[in-house]
Amino acid sequence: MKVIQRSVGPASLSLLTFKVYASPKKDSPHKTSVKVNELSLYSVPESPSKYVDEPRTQLEESISHIRHYCEPYTSWCQEMYSQTKPKMQSLVQWGLDSYEYLQNAPPGFFPRLGVIGFAGILGLLLARGSKIKKLVYPPGFMGLAASLYYPQQAIVFVQVSGEKLYDWGLRGYIVVEDLWKENFQKPGTVKNSPGNK
Repeated sequence: MKVIQRSVGPASLSLLTFKVYASPKKDSPHKTSVKVNELSLYSVPESPSKYVDEPRTQLEESISHIRHYCEPYTSWCQEMYSQTKPKMQSLVQWGLDSYEYLQNAPPGFFPRLGVIGFAGILGLLLARGSKIKKLVYPPGFMGLAASLYYPQQAIVFVQVSGEKLYDWGLRGYIVVEDLWKENFQKPGTVKNSPGNK
């Protein structure tokens, strides 16, 4: 092949473009063309390789059995963790908020807290001898002392707890009424069954 170089401008400038023309030699024999897929660069050699799974060792078998045995327990633990994580985070946040509130407590908070605690101890001393009194007197005395210092919060608490108690009482009444109707019907009547309407 004969190469002819033509450049525009001095050869010392490397940034200039130039064209290269190639022409076949007159005395070279004509070769047959080679296709692209016949080149060795593009050919993939046929390999007689085959994937063979190695046999498991005794240790791998033991670990596999242990993993299959423990899988229900680990999934249960993950489920319980995902359920309790938000509750624990809210509990930790409540503790941090309470600590910060106690660090920057409003004036007169600790004396009020002392009076409320003293009322609870007084209720515990007065409730000697009876388990029901021990359950009723200390919270009652503490609630009474707290309502003297925080009347608005006490009113809201009484309203909410009264509504809940009324709801629980109504549900209990409905359950007792249903049980009474099922078990103590009149002697001449037949109990309702799926076939009788």
